[in-house]
Amino acid sequence: MNAEKKEQIMNAAVELFAVKGFEGTSVRELASKAGVNLAMINYYFGSKEKLFENIVECKAVNTREELEEIAKDKELDEIGKIDKMVDNYVRRLFCNRYFHRVIHHELMLNQREELQNIIVTKLFPNSNIIKGVLEDGIKKGVFKKVDIELTIASLVGTVNQVLLSKKFCNKMMSKPENYVPYDDEKFIKRVSDHIKSLMRSHILK
Repeated sequence: MNAEKKEQIMNAAVELFAVKGFEGTSVRELASKAGVNLAMINYYFGSKEKLFENIVECKAVNTREELEEIAKDKELDEIGKIDKMVDNYVRRLFCNRYFHRVIHHELMLNQREELQNIIVTKLFPNSNIIKGVLEDGIKKGVFKKVDIELTIASLVGTVNQVLLSKKFCNKMMSKPENYVPYDDEKFIKRVSDHIKSLMRSHILK
């Protein structure tokens, strides 16, 4: 498989799915956006559902590899690992905001169970890596005995709220309509620092 062509098709799909939704995007539109023919999409992926699964799998694996590398880093203590995971998580979601929009859209609509299952199956294992770091911190007496699952949900939920709508985010931050917060390094750092501060206040003894 031509890796460059595959990535080209997946990137085009993410952009279209983010704007028109999975159901609202035709394979013909995908082909046109990616600059390939229909046969190539069918040959590489077989179906639109398989294309969606490949996109989620690719993003999930990349994130998982980063999280696993941080979790295994012996030079970082538990809170250092959490700090680095937050930094990476915020930056990755901001850089992949169209993908995030696709995932959020499908989870909220709950129209296609097979897509929901793909999302949960592929993405959920990543949260278990964060869970492991929190559990280790609790066992070592560094962290409080917090509700681990809801602590992770609080981390994810904060970023979700910021990414939900540029218009809403700009209004909340008193920024002009043409401001793009997700491309602003200062704003990215502000979000990361805020979440790290919340996490530290919540989990450190």
